[in-house]
Amino acid sequence: MGSPDFAVPALRALASAGHTIAAVYCQPPRPAGRGQALRRCPVHVAADALALEVRTPARLKRDTEAHAAFAALDLDAAVVAAYGLILPPAMLAAPRRGCLNIHASLLPRWRGAAPIQAAILAGDTQSGITIMRMDEGLDTGPMLLEEAVPIGPRTTAATLHDALAAVGARLVLRALDENPPPCPQPSDGSTYAPKLAREDGLIDWSRDAAFIERQVRALNPWPGTFSTWSGATLKVLECAPAEATGGEPGTVLDDQLTVACGAGAVRLLRVQAPGGSAMAAADFLRGHPVPPGAVLGQ
Repeated sequence: MGSPDFAVPALRALASAGHTIAAVYCQPPRPAGRGQALRRCPVHVAADALALEVRTPARLKRDTEAHAAFAALDLDAAVVAAYGLILPPAMLAAPRRGCLNIHASLLPRWRGAAPIQAAILAGDTQSGITIMRMDEGLDTGPMLLEEAVPIGPRTTAATLHDALAAVGARLVLRALDENPPPCPQPSDGSTYAPKLAREDGLIDWSRDAAFIERQVRALNPWPGTFSTWSGATLKVLECAPAEATGGEPGTVLDDQLTVACGAGAVRLLRVQAPGGSAMAAADFLRGHPVPPGAVLGQ
């Protein structure tokens, strides 16, 4: 049970390991692109390639027919990874070994929808995968296995996502093979990572340089970070802390797109103008001069 790219390695690992996959549940195809043609989610595409049965209910909470159909699969276990729908109690209780969730954090830190981004944004030095047996709470079920993954100074949400997806695929196979005893989550230390929105990517130049640099890495590729310049949106794809001082927050300090922050400064390394391609800041400046003293965010 999963929908986005994060869940695909686990599905493929289960198939390669020889597990009998009774069905694949994922989000239904939705209109996408300029033509608004229906597009299958990544798990749907992968399941079709494996010739597996795919089920795409739009909702589950009160759909008793869907509950009965799930129970009729007579499952040993359900593997859940970023499915996108809340499983009602009847479905949680149906598999003999329960519903095993591949969660992208070291629980109880970063329960919720965006644990990968939250860990980078907070300056955590590690993230990880927790395999837990789901209960009715939000990522509160007992833990079966966990494995840490380091977060380095250049780690982005995209690179951490891929690393965690690979660990999750490997770890859920261990959980199914070894059937480890469940361990309750610690009663303290829980944090929550809410679902992201596009406005979370707006850069507030009054924040300190370290936070803004983490924000750019944490929200890459979605929702992305951006500011404004001359009435247009400027996407900031990569930046680095800079040795520069002076100027109000948002002020361009030199001819290399170094920008003053509330404390310190960052140098923009890769940017993208509306309708343009991503490019190095030096290439951008050749076609879009941004003089020292200009103020971003206005």
